[in-house]
Amino acid sequence: MGLITLLTDFGHKDSYVGVMKGVIAGIGPHNQVIDLTHDIQPQSILGARFNLLASYSYFPAKTIHIVVVDPGVGTQRVAIAAQVSTPRGHQTVVVPDNGILTGFCITAAVALTQTDYWLTSQPSNTFHGRDIFAPVAAHLANGVPMEKLGPSISAADLVCLDIGTATSTPIGYDGSIQYSDHFGNLITNIPGQNLRSRPWQVILGEHRLPYYRTYGQTEPGTALALIGSHGYVELAINGGSAAQILATQIGDPVKLIYES
Repeated sequence: MGLITLLTDFGHKDSYVGVMKGVIAGIGPHNQVIDLTHDIQPQSILGARFNLLASYSYFPAKTIHIVVVDPGVGTQRVAIAAQVSTPRGHQTVVVPDNGILTGFCITAAVALTQTDYWLTSQPSNTFHGRDIFAPVAAHLANGVPMEKLGPSISAADLVCLDIGTATSTPIGYDGSIQYSDHFGNLITNIPGQNLRSRPWQVILGEHRLPYYRTYGQTEPGTALALIGSHGYVELAINGGSAAQILATQIGDPVKLIYES
């Protein structure tokens, strides 16, 4: 039995997600399907990237992830399957080549050109999730080798987004906002693994947010910085939405400063 995850911006109002699951079940009814999320902001490639990045390491080797956030569907953008390395072993991501895999350790990739593994040789111009990505993932879960899906592609030739990385400075880090979650918490690209042993604060525009271990250590309405479960420095409002109250957008710069 294979394990397949689904990550899309399709929402839950329409039947798109259910149809993809139906296609998977028709090819491999024994496979397990897990929904990561279907509430990615429409067309948000960065949102899809972050949610996959924050999730994939918790799955076992040989997991297959389908990611369909695809504003270029029906154009010349390439559909791919890519093998990515994790501490638990290799996994496979079936995805449009639009930058979602930026920053992942890709060990092999192929273009999905072999129509024998599609639902139809004449796929819809607007629903490759149903006609290409779902059936390809189901065949992979059934044991079809990735190299049978199409020609090999160099990882260096895949689309790479211009995503800034946090940089260390003598007094802390320079970084940026990379994602806003359901609660309005703002996740930066500053790694938190080396920050727990000293006090620090984050500067966002005119706001200074002191570090706390968790939300409940502050009064309701207080702005704070903490290390989120994803491992990055996160900016929050206890009981509120930092994204709304701090009027911040993806990509806005932040500074982390050590306190003496």
